[in-house]
Amino acid sequence: MGYKVAFLGPRATFTDLAAAKLFPDEERMPLQTIPACFEAVQENQADIALIPIENTLEGSVNITLDYLVHEVDLPIQGEVVAPISQHLMVHPAHRDHWESAETIFSHSHAIAQCHKFLHKNLRGAACEAMTSTAAAAQYVLAHPELKIAAIANELAAKEYNLEIVKHNIHDFAHNHTRFIAVSKKEIDFGSHSEQENGAKTTLMVTLPADHPGALHQVLSAFSWRKLNLSKIESRPMKTGLGNYFFIIDINMEMDHVLIPSTIAELEALGCSVKVLGSYPSFLITNQAKSFC
Repeated sequence: MGYKVAFLGPRATFTDLAAAKLFPDEERMPLQTIPACFEAVQENQADIALIPIENTLEGSVNITLDYLVHEVDLPIQGEVVAPISQHLMVHPAHRDHWESAETIFSHSHAIAQCHKFLHKNLRGAACEAMTSTAAAAQYVLAHPELKIAAIANELAAKEYNLEIVKHNIHDFAHNHTRFIAVSKKEIDFGSHSEQENGAKTTLMVTLPADHPGALHQVLSAFSWRKLNLSKIESRPMKTGLGNYFFIIDINMEMDHVLIPSTIAELEALGCSVKVLGSYPSFLITNQAKSFC
């Protein structure tokens, strides 16, 4: 297909693993931040950006939502849901005394996913947020003189020659992350082994100002049409306190009747509606070592 796929890097992040599953034959381009991934597509340096948007334990990745709404005009063309396993790793020189680690490095979501383990086993250690779990592993490799550890996946340990001292340290077993693929053009996902998980349509809805019962009316427009919502979330408009928009995920693809008539009803109520994407969903069910 010849796509260039930007992803949150460096190599061996969970996003890299998801990109390898969803786009196994495409060129992958690691970038250091989520905004950089969006901008690579916006500026035609990449065809697709694969970006985390939601985690089972920690909820939405706010910077992803805010960039989708406020910074770029890139539709969601697909999503993949992947299992996540977090491990504690150190430089090989410190594998026998990892409990004396003074600082734990990882992405902020990964640190939060492992709160119970850290509180019980490394209570005195400070936690430092990095741009990704793999960036944390890179940092530990580069600083063998420091008493530090990283939280990342098994591939990161192999990529950066670190020693895993504790496996599966996330607080809850059912830990998954949703990744969205954004692109200016429709993506041909081709045929691959990942399980198709239906389709979704994502809307951004802004309520009319000072309209009592507006949210109830919005939800009613979906309810009487029997449209199943998998998610509804509010985010600030950044125009003043109390000004919010809503992100709504509908568990079906854009049709010619139900969703368009819902949008028309919402607009008649004075709402502003934007379609952020209608797209296939994929599910990685094989928790093989690459995702451990």
